[in-house]
Amino acid sequence: MKSYDVAVIGSGPGGYVAAIRCAQLGMSTAIIEKYSTLGGTCLNVGCIPSKALLASSHHYEEATKHFEDHGIEIPGEIKVNLEKMIARKQAVVDQTTGGVDFLMKKNNIDVYEGLGSFIDATHIKIEGKDAGEIEAKHTIIATGSKPSNLPFIELDKERVITSTEALKLKEIPKHLMIIGGGVIGLELGQVYRRLGAEVTVIEYMDRILPTMDASLSKELNKVFKKAKFKMMVSHKVQSVERKGEEVIIKAENKKGEVVEFKGDYCLVSVGRRPYTDGLNAEAAGVKINDRGQVEVNDHLQTSASNIYAIGDVIKGAMLAHKAEEEGVFVAETLAGQKPHIDYNLIPGVVYTWPEVAAVGKTEEELKEAGVAYKVGQFPMRALGRARAGGDIDGFVKIIADKSTDEVLGIHMIGARCADLIAEAVVAMEYRASAEDISRMSHAHPTYAEAMKEAALAATDDRALHV
Repeated sequence: MKSYDVAVIGSGPGGYVAAIRCAQLGMSTAIIEKYSTLGGTCLNVGCIPSKALLASSHHYEEATKHFEDHGIEIPGEIKVNLEKMIARKQAVVDQTTGGVDFLMKKNNIDVYEGLGSFIDATHIKIEGKDAGEIEAKHTIIATGSKPSNLPFIELDKERVITSTEALKLKEIPKHLMIIGGGVIGLELGQVYRRLGAEVTVIEYMDRILPTMDASLSKELNKVFKKAKFKMMVSHKVQSVERKGEEVIIKAENKKGEVVEFKGDYCLVSVGRRPYTDGLNAEAAGVKINDRGQVEVNDHLQTSASNIYAIGDVIKGAMLAHKAEEEGVFVAETLAGQKPHIDYNLIPGVVYTWPEVAAVGKTEEELKEAGVAYKVGQFPMRALGRARAGGDIDGFVKIIADKSTDEVLGIHMIGARCADLIAEAVVAMEYRASAEDISRMSHAHPTYAEAMKEAALAATDDRALHV
């Protein structure tokens, strides 16, 4: 039986990053993955493939709707080759997961393919291709999450599908109905709307993106309605039934009336659940709570002192970059270092177009906490760069403490916001005031100028370009 300082169960962004950092710090490390490719949900059936399809569908929309405005004329009909688009997506996935393979070899990390389960707190059984047992002084649980479902919905994975199936459809839906107006549903909905599908989003809450600042939800809703999405908020789904190639959804609206929706595909996108199936956590003394999450303390240590857990399988936002930070945190803790994570400063991003991004507190959270604050907001359409590129939807909004001017939250929607949010995180990590940001030089013309202008707006309402 081979022994290691650290074994990592799960090879998603949290798991493989944890393994790399452990190896960098001189620990003998193994990683156990039940699938034949590394990278977990994110690289295989999540972040990476969805972004590939978003990119491809964005190019198609630009060619069909916007090229002419730029003086670009393409003779003949522009067509979608969905099979080729899906194949390109898979090539991107293969290249990315192959990169993780390379990193494991580079860092001398032993990879075991198979289902890892605890025999006890220091021994792990592997069932699958690399069947056997290993011993580990410490173990990091990084088993991630799976798509959630509603108890009355039968997922046939043909017409009633999850995000996994939505990434490899063989045809463009005529009418794609999406249950859930969160990140995943909206991103995949935009992919297929661009390609010609009718799209209806059915959301239980009174707005899409219900966990983000309400102003972002309102702006994205406006953009999506302009793109002819049907946005049905405050609708409680009661049943989903498939009849041949048709799917029928019945839902109760806020008036208490039962309404019916019919389409050829239904994407169930109601969040994700922690995945611990087959882990046999109890054999190692690891407690799992009523929500299916592995319980951890502030050091991400489970009820078994030598076992840690990170990522989607524990409390907090289910984000790949959160899992990565936690993976590094545990590795450095095991090495005797004193790492730190500020969970308030982990950004959230929606990769629709316009992109949506946020970090820190929302207005709703600050109101509930009774914090006195001020707001500075600047529209993207007032930027020269936005007009030059034709991407004028959206804004940057900065919320600062009313008395100290410290930035408490930054919320943005517009072109390049997924990248622009990094400036917001840096500013808040160093406890910048709105005035600090307003006094920094921002290159012209850029989308980043909206950050400076929003900061100026929050500082005595003195934005320059509105």
